[in-house]
Amino acid sequence: MDPLSQGVVGMSASQTLATKKEMVAASLLGFFSGMAADLDIVIRSSEDPLLFLEFHRQFTHAIIFMPLGGLICATVFWLLIHTIFNNKTLTFGKTYLYSTAGYATHGLLDACTSYGTQLFWPFSTERIAWNNVSIIDPLFTFPLLAIVLLAMIKRSQWLGYLGAVYAISYLSLGIVQEHRTEAIAQNLAENRGHTPINLNVKPSFANLIVWKSIYEYQGRYYVDAIRLFNTASIFKGDSTPKLDISRDLPWLDITSQQALDIERFRWFSADHLALDPNNPHRIIDMRYSMLPNTLDGLWGIEISPTANLKSHVKWTANRNVSDRTNNIKTLWSMIQGQGAVSIP
Repeated sequence: MDPLSQGVVGMSASQTLATKKEMVAASLLGFFSGMAADLDIVIRSSEDPLLFLEFHRQFTHAIIFMPLGGLICATVFWLLIHTIFNNKTLTFGKTYLYSTAGYATHGLLDACTSYGTQLFWPFSTERIAWNNVSIIDPLFTFPLLAIVLLAMIKRSQWLGYLGAVYAISYLSLGIVQEHRTEAIAQNLAENRGHTPINLNVKPSFANLIVWKSIYEYQGRYYVDAIRLFNTASIFKGDSTPKLDISRDLPWLDITSQQALDIERFRWFSADHLALDPNNPHRIIDMRYSMLPNTLDGLWGIEISPTANLKSHVKWTANRNVSDRTNNIKTLWSMIQGQGAVSIP
């Protein structure tokens, strides 16, 4: 999730362990430790644009690394507390406790999104994605932020507990919504006469009301948006062929670096690859789009027929501000139910 959400959840976790006297210190340690795992974003290469995909949400987010991550944070923060702030009252043991509590929430919270987190590295490279919250969700973050700040100011442990209850309750609501949406998506596919493969649903940007549904059937991806509030309704989407290298890229040398990069991108996307309908040299991750019922990939890779065998692909992302503004307006209308079709 976004850094603020990570910090706030880490703060909430540390507050549940803090005494009234140590509430402020515990809150700050949890906040900064809760964000620390994302320092893996510095692992990148100008020559290999996909390197960051392999290392982001990898070892720093793994369960086995959490005690060590907490130790690293605690060591740094304890030295700062004792040297710069000259505070000798907080023991290293307590610093480690609060730092580890905050740090441990990071990988688990990221696994609640659809991006994928290697929780079980190095034993498995599977990207765990529970799909029960958007990467950015104001209704999750801002109420929790208000609670944990009040808990810190008031030095109130019960408010710290309240923050944890709110976070768990919201994420649990996401699980309920995910299961309900998946059942609707399954019925939608069956009503079309399809037996879906790899059907999954994920919340659209910043809400738990409108969800993206995607499944594969006979070599094509089918994308729809499902609105689930007091009643269920849909926004019909479109379909596109699943990437077939021999058919779509007959010129590609399978021993080339570009071919290897496509396989790396396939792993990252959990094999949800298709050609961009508007660009035959761009491969997109079908899980993500600007709107939940469209095919415009939020990110992808560009390949070149003229590249040499050692050339990497190019990483691309949709960063058009005007398009983003228009899509947010459209998504808001979808959240309100405008244009939705009732499910038979």
